[in-house]
Amino acid sequence: MKTELTPPPAALIDMSKMSAGQKAALEMAEAARDERNNAGLAAGLFFGTPDFSKVLPFPAQSVEDHDQGDAFLARLKRVLDEHADPDEIDRTGEIPENLLDELAHLGAFGIKIPTKYGGLGLSQTNYSRSAMLLGGECGNLAALLSAHQSIGAPQPLILFGTEEQKAKYLPLCASGIISAFALTENNVGSDPARMTTVATPDGEDHFILNGEKLWCTNSLKAGIIVVMARTPTPEKPHATSAFIVETSWPGVEIVHRCRFMGLRALYNGVVHFDHVRVPKENILGGEGRGLKVALTTLNTGRITLPAACTGLAKRCVEISSRWAAERVQWGQPVGKHAAIADKLARMTADSFAMEAMVRYVSALVDRDKHADVRLEAAIAKLWGSERAWAIVDDTMQIRGGRGYETADSLRERGEKPDPVERLFRDCRINTIFEGSSEIMRLFIAREVLDPHLKIGAEVVNSTLPLKQRAKATLRAGLTYATWYPRMWLPAGAGSAAHALHPHLRKDMHAIAKESHKLARTLFHAMVLNGPALERRQILLGRIVDIGAELFVWSTTISYAQSLITDSTVPSAEVDKLVRKVSYFGKLTRTRLTSHYKALKETLEPEARQVSRDLLAAV
Repeated sequence: MKTELTPPPAALIDMSKMSAGQKAALEMAEAARDERNNAGLAAGLFFGTPDFSKVLPFPAQSVEDHDQGDAFLARLKRVLDEHADPDEIDRTGEIPENLLDELAHLGAFGIKIPTKYGGLGLSQTNYSRSAMLLGGECGNLAALLSAHQSIGAPQPLILFGTEEQKAKYLPLCASGIISAFALTENNVGSDPARMTTVATPDGEDHFILNGEKLWCTNSLKAGIIVVMARTPTPEKPHATSAFIVETSWPGVEIVHRCRFMGLRALYNGVVHFDHVRVPKENILGGEGRGLKVALTTLNTGRITLPAACTGLAKRCVEISSRWAAERVQWGQPVGKHAAIADKLARMTADSFAMEAMVRYVSALVDRDKHADVRLEAAIAKLWGSERAWAIVDDTMQIRGGRGYETADSLRERGEKPDPVERLFRDCRINTIFEGSSEIMRLFIAREVLDPHLKIGAEVVNSTLPLKQRAKATLRAGLTYATWYPRMWLPAGAGSAAHALHPHLRKDMHAIAKESHKLARTLFHAMVLNGPALERRQILLGRIVDIGAELFVWSTTISYAQSLITDSTVPSAEVDKLVRKVSYFGKLTRTRLTSHYKALKETLEPEARQVSRDLLAAV
């Protein structure tokens, strides 16, 4: 009897025309993907079926949790004010040991670590609020604590560690023993299939680790590093595992400290592993599941970066607005001139939206520590880092020569030492850190294509039997015959929007309508390009940007309404808040128009050819 085999998940994508390297990379990425169907607000916006009840009402932080956060933030601010000099840290490239001791005593190295392991046990929301504070004060400290807690040992230990691993290492992390995460290599950025660091079995209880990792943040100060290494088997030649490595072990060596344009006190280095003997019990998440550990850790860890960007953006708004009110040119403050007023309005609206988005994604994690926030966190990282860069760039322009001048120089000649030059340098890395903007767009595109791949990918997969493809064609046709017409029908935000302020309600209904348009656009791109769509990275990037704008717009409206409903904003300020959020809606509409226009007038083919000409001449 002949049995028809069900293809593995990777068979959703036709790999028959890929090179061996492309196929290996894709197989690894697919195997490490979260297998759950993404049912969040962001996924619904891309598919034309947004569930606004997921954002309305805005998930509230409890009074107790908020008070705990306020108390910690007050203590953290006091430590920063009394012991931290961000300009000196930038100037010397070093964080003073006494400051590290104060932060450790405060519990800043174990903000989210449960109290049973010696941490503070604070929520993701309060952790994000801490990152906002640090982001506006000192990028070096924000990076140190984020690399330690968000992607260093605590996060993967909490998610994947055994009870024995947690009991051994989490108290150390909470006490101030710094941790790091080692993934990148000299020839490996976002392509783990090319990883050369290898761990080979040594008896039944140990592995021998050999290799070298590049740009390992915190490595110069770390006592613990989570190291990604290949653990090949005949069945899985590209399998990877995550190892907890203590830097005191023989064979672990920091061979170079990396120096950068910004974040000059970043303890980032090249780490060499020479026959390091690692106990098998130090594998995180199980042998061969390293990439899963890495990707899941990064999903939640990414929230911290846009949180720090939000703090930086708010600091820029404060500097710019104060300067725009004080600086007089042509008979009036520069803030009253249209060119500067336009920048100030965009900066304050976008920074408010950044905070709304970060608070929303953080609240999702607080509701469920294992919540599927991969799409929401990726959008937060992409949109937040890019808007922060635009805001700090506008701040530099508004401050002019004083923005370009260092804080030390300003201080020496008696002016207020606003550190715009330092913030500018420190901010630039954020569109590269923890997944560049380009990689984030591809990651998001793969996730939003997933429901369509599950419906119709077998139709165009030439590696599958003709009979199976025929059945898939019938199933896909029936599904799209009902789904596609709905994408042309009028859309609204539903009953969840009834409680919104009238102006905000109108905008939420507009988002529902735009969601249908986005879903149609993505479907048309699939039909027109077929399997070649994965190579249309510019087109996919524009579609991702459209969906990101809708997601941020949704969270901004909901967050604004929560401030009104909870009386957080005085009644006299409500009109100002609504005016700001309505303005943000108009900004978003302008950006959407620009993205759709670019889709129609793409220069992608011409750009590709000019690039090929250039590369051929190298």
